[in-house]
Amino acid sequence: MVLSSNADVTYSQEFITLARWMSGDFSNQHQSFEQPTKFAHIRIFFRPLPYDFFSGVGLYSEQTQDYDLWSPYRQGVHRLVDQGDRIYIENYGLKDRFLYAGAGHNTDILKTITPDCIERREGCSMVFKWQGDMFIGSVEPGKACIIPKEGKTTYLTSHVEITESTWMSIDQGMDIDTDEYVWGSTEGILQFRKRTSFEHELPI
Repeated sequence: MVLSSNADVTYSQEFITLARWMSGDFSNQHQSFEQPTKFAHIRIFFRPLPYDFFSGVGLYSEQTQDYDLWSPYRQGVHRLVDQGDRIYIENYGLKDRFLYAGAGHNTDILKTITPDCIERREGCSMVFKWQGDMFIGSVEPGKACIIPKEGKTTYLTSHVEITESTWMSIDQGMDIDTDEYVWGSTEGILQFRKRTSFEHELPI
């Protein structure tokens, strides 16, 4: 167990490892170059938030096309919770996400995000467990992460694999009534490599 320097809180080694591995700038450039008709060049940023934001460990994330880093198509805020045999990650949306576009690579914008800017995405938390030499995560059970899409009510399924230098993920939306595929990747798992680590910004 490791003591946080900000409060009388202890974190498991697995919790600290996941937080460090997640914190970074990731790119699937190699995958895009090898299969340009199937995969666009995408960047994912996970940037640590100050300890006081959640009185614990939190991250801001954004996903964007490499050619337009100022127009992310996905943004979120995440609170990491140590639950012993697993790490639970609460997901939050931004009430006005356009105000914070670019915060993944611009710390001046990142500093303007406050707790009153976010709202909980109910049923959309992720659960991560250590397996072998990596963390494997999926959406919490219950089909409760609801996303309206293409005139249908869908629920999110997400599979993520994280190592010290890689991030692999696939998100899909399934019909709430039939469990049939509606939207998301049809070409397989997105494969990212870490370009830059932001673990030194973590408050642990």
